[in-house]
Parts: sequence; C-alpha cells; structure tokens
Amino acid sequence: MGREDAPLLFRPRADLAQWLWGLRFLFECLPGRAFRNTESALVLALYSHEQLRQLRRDTGIRYDLGTPGILHLYEDSGEFEHAKKQARRLRARGLDVEMRTPRECLAIEPALERSIGRLVGGAYAASDECGDAQLFTRALSDLCSAQGVTFRFNVSVKRLEAARGAIERAVIDDEKGIEESLRADAYVTALGSYSPLLLAPIGVSVPVYPVKGYSITLPLEPGDEAPKTSLTDHARKIVFSRLGERLRVAGTAELNGYDTEMNEARCAALVKRCFEWFPKAGRAEQAKFWTALRPATPSNLPLIGRSKYSNLFLNTGHGTLGWTLACGSGRALADIVSGRKPEPAFGFLGLEAKTKRVTPSVTPRPIG
Repeated sequence: MGREDAPLLFRPRADLAQWLWGLRFLFECLPGRAFRNTESALVLALYSHEQLRQLRRDTGIRYDLGTPGILHLYEDSGEFEHAKKQARRLRARGLDVEMRTPRECLAIEPALERSIGRLVGGAYAASDECGDAQLFTRALSDLCSAQGVTFRFNVSVKRLEAARGAIERAVIDDEKGIEESLRADAYVTALGSYSPLLLAPIGVSVPVYPVKGYSITLPLEPGDEAPKTSLTDHARKIVFSRLGERLRVAGTAELNGYDTEMNEARCAALVKRCFEWFPKAGRAEQAKFWTALRPATPSNLPLIGRSKYSNLFLNTGHGTLGWTLACGSGRALADIVSGRKPEPAFGFLGLEAKTKRVTPSVTPRPIG
C-alpha cells in the first residue's frame, strides 16, 4: 500500500475524515459485511443495467457501445479458485458468469496471445457491456435539453440554507461570479467527492471520501493488436476497454485527500502493465493521461435517497461503480422524490420518512 505504483496507495494525512473512513472501511471488509454489501450492489447494478437498456430503446442514445462481454483475468491460482466460488453465487442470481481456461480466454480475446503474463484462467460474463461515459453524459444532456432541462456550467455552489426542517435556498456564484439565490421544491446533492463539503455546514454527515483514480487513452491505428473484449486485470485492479479506435486503460486507487495532481509513477505503471498484456497495442508515447476523484463510501455502496431535510435528496458515493449504477440510481431517486417506492430492494435513505409528494410548481433550474 505504500509503493508509488501499488494498486492501492495510502498516503496518511493529518485528516480525521481520512482515518475515520479507513477504520470504517476495515470494518466493512469483514466477511459477513462484505457479502451483504456485494449482494446489495448487485441488486442495484442489475436494475441499473435494465434501465440503461430501456434508455437505449427509448432514445437511441449512442456512446461507442461495446457488447463483447467482460473477461476477468487471473494470474494467481488461489485467487482463481476463490473466483470460482464467487461465480457460482453470481450464477445463482441469474448472471451468466462462466469460468474459462487460459486457452478459452485466448479464444475469447486473441490479442492476449502475445501477453507475457502468466494467465491461469478467467471469468467471462458474456452479457456485460462497455462504452464511453463522456460520450454518454454529453448525449444524455442533449436529450434532457430537448425536454426543457436547463444546464448551467461554470457555476459555484457556495452553500445550502435550511430552516424549519427544509432547504430554503441554494446560494451560488453565477457564471460571472455574482452571488445568486436559487429556490426549488426539491434539491439533489450529486457532487461526488465534494458532497460532504457542502452538506457538513447544515449538519448532514455522509461517509464519502475521495479516492483518486487514473486512466490512459491510447489511439489505435490499423495493424495495432488491441483487445476488443473488455478485460479486468484482477491482480492490479485495472480495466481495459476498447472505445471505437481508442483503448482506455483505467484503475488503481490513491487515498490522498482532495489532491488531484498527476502521479507520474502511477501513470507509468498503467502504461507498463498495458504493454505487458498487449505489446502491440499502439504506441506508448501517444498515451493521454487523466485523473480524478472517485466518491467512495467505506461499504462501496452509494448513498441514495432522502436526507434529514424533507426536500433535500442525496445521490452520491458511487465510488468506482458510477456509470454501472447511474441509470438505476437516477430512476430510483426520481421515484423517491415523486413519493413512489423505488423498485429494487436496496437500502435507500429515508424511505421510512413519509412526506407529501414533491410536485414542482416552477420549472427547476439544475445546478451544473
């Protein structure tokens, strides 16, 4: 955990939130809790996949969708045996996860043939999908704009003001830096890693801590031997995804507060690992690097639902599963805001708090 290129890098800070989060994380690693958390995440993930497919059917949204399945790669025989047990549990829940020998892995993804890794086997989920999250969100914003939604960018949210058990207004600095008040019937905090900073002043504590992740993008040219199947390097916690004529390599986790500086050693480790698996996958010098903060909870379960304020709702803490859980989270929260019980059996916040349905009387203006 202390090596610069380790899959998980922990940088101790004089930060009480970091240490409290770390202790809660260790508690959630207990076998019983880990199993419960995995089951809950699976319920929401399956629902979210269903909602994503419905969105595609309804709108025709395009985002470099790939449907060749996802193959998890194992180099350690002990971890591979453990994965077999997990696969049995997943199949019992209706997922088509099948264990594969090294030869079968090569048949699924021929680009692995030149790998220098010692592959002992894989777990293949044929129905899994991948795509470009940035293209998806841009296309989604266009669809929403066509339905009358107003997005405002380059706006800073300064604070929420509450009274009598409800949020009265959001105070922002507008596009020109001028203070402005926004009033609405319902408010949703979906600020990722920055959610705790906005909520703490009004007495809402959420166990979300930033975990920095990295990715590289390699442009591909004719003749490059890059994978077409989405792959997960289980040992290094790295994902390889083909996005059109690009290869996206993403992963690792760094607990270092709100620091967003690029760590060259971690970027180099991603490049090195990529070309260990795929020596002919483009040119390393053309790699483009990116880093950002993932909003992680100790349990790896997002916080979705009503806060202690009647008109303030949360949709944050999705960690590494942001897009995986996005459509299901959004649909479930829309149900909660509208006074309906969401469909999946997930631990949504504040369902026991029965309040009247929130019916907007004016056109809401989302804060972006």
